[in-house]
Amino acid sequence: MDNRRLILSVVICIALLFGWQAFSEHMGWLPEQPQPAPTEQAAQPAQTPAPVAPAVPVAKFVPSEGREVRVDTPLYEAVFHSGGGVLQSFKLKNYNASITPDSPLFNMVSPAAATVAPMGLLINGQPSWNMGQWSFDGSDVKLENGDATLTFVGEMNGIRITRAITFHADTYLMDEKVTLVSADAAPAARVSYSLGATDFSGKSNYDTMSMAWSLKGSLDRDTDVEDLTKEGVMSSGDIYWAGLMSNYFLSAVLPEMGQNTVFKGRITDGGVWRAAVELQDVSLNAGQPSELHTAWWIGPKSRALLDAAPNKLKSSIDMGIFTFLAVPLLKLLTFFDGFLGNWGLAIILLTILIKIVFWPLSRKSFKSMEQMKKLQPMMKQLQEKYKNDKEALSREMMQLYKTYGVNPMGGCLPILIQLPVFVALYQALLNCIELRHASFITYLPGTDILWLADLSVKDPLYITPLVMGATMFLQQWLSPAMGDPQQRKIMMIMPVVFTVMFINFPAGLVLYWLCNNILSIIQQSWTLHKTK
Repeated sequence: MDNRRLILSVVICIALLFGWQAFSEHMGWLPEQPQPAPTEQAAQPAQTPAPVAPAVPVAKFVPSEGREVRVDTPLYEAVFHSGGGVLQSFKLKNYNASITPDSPLFNMVSPAAATVAPMGLLINGQPSWNMGQWSFDGSDVKLENGDATLTFVGEMNGIRITRAITFHADTYLMDEKVTLVSADAAPAARVSYSLGATDFSGKSNYDTMSMAWSLKGSLDRDTDVEDLTKEGVMSSGDIYWAGLMSNYFLSAVLPEMGQNTVFKGRITDGGVWRAAVELQDVSLNAGQPSELHTAWWIGPKSRALLDAAPNKLKSSIDMGIFTFLAVPLLKLLTFFDGFLGNWGLAIILLTILIKIVFWPLSRKSFKSMEQMKKLQPMMKQLQEKYKNDKEALSREMMQLYKTYGVNPMGGCLPILIQLPVFVALYQALLNCIELRHASFITYLPGTDILWLADLSVKDPLYITPLVMGATMFLQQWLSPAMGDPQQRKIMMIMPVVFTVMFINFPAGLVLYWLCNNILSIIQQSWTLHKTK
């Protein structure tokens, strides 16, 4: 058993040191590197993703005749241009760009992003915002409740275009009805919806910008900046929604489901992320209107609001294979924060609750380690006696465990059972918009130095991961000594590995692990005291 523990320890250390990157990508903790896109691709059946180079970028938006049209709701301030209904700015009222006191509102459409015509229409591949003639007879919108609609009317190549965009006071979802009328008989019109944004992610390994789309309900992402700049990405089929997103924010277009739609995305030379969703050709009969219905989402990835959105837009919040655990943990955290008013305290309270739930397993683990320690002298005798007969040694070891009622895996099993909870909580904290800019201890006590002012990013002073590493060392020191001193030295490497691994983790997750370690030390000391 000592040899098995030694091997297990070495394997774990090697896996953490050298396999962490691949394992993180597999678990969805770090962005997965996409396969290189082929330069040419033959025609594909409908509803099959096809990563190929998108078409040549369309003309940029250049403001011409017209004016700015403002939409003010309880959730955001949006600015459109009357020349085609192109979005110029979209500021979120409940979110700031940073944690500094004078930070401006978070703008989903920066001035650079506005140049690629977000929420613009392309007709037959041509930019309606530059080539069409537009008029607007409405006024600015001040919406406190209910709905309001802006209507933009234009004409391009003999096709009359009417865009009716409806805004809602209680959501970031915007509904749109596009009506096309051709004066003369025309074979068809191909309509595309445009999106654009600069990188609005946290720009860390744990919060990255990505092209994202849902093909028949299955979420796909592409985060490779080099690939997206050179070749871009394309997917076709029954696309539920598509656009740009980070852990906390989403810009997406939601076409009508059940049709063959094409999604294209790339990063422009100016570093702007641009996406487009192209619909099937629309038949046009002279004088007969053809209607297209779609929706837009520009804003935070609020779970409650996304749950109510169409096209399964809630799938944009991806919590991995342990979603069934992550969702209730996140609900508990939100509940605790509701009456504590502090996300750090909510995480600590959740840690205590989890520790109480796993208390019997942890106690059993500590007792099992103590029992194994007592059996070590007899195990050494068996190893000496049967050192040349592995089968006999294994048989006698199992008999020894059976005689004294010891489970050799008793010390490891509780840890393995708790691992999914840790991964689920990691994903919950990583995708929780409420955690963005949520503070625990804003300033280092006794100073004016910012400390845990934002639990969604790493500890800027590295205090919590270092203290966490120290608690792991203390745990190892309190654990029953192994028979071979060399094995104990190997196990002491684990705190170093975990400290390095956690050094850049979001502070909220490090706080959970630190509190868990402290509670484990208390429980371990109490258990050892009781067994003496």
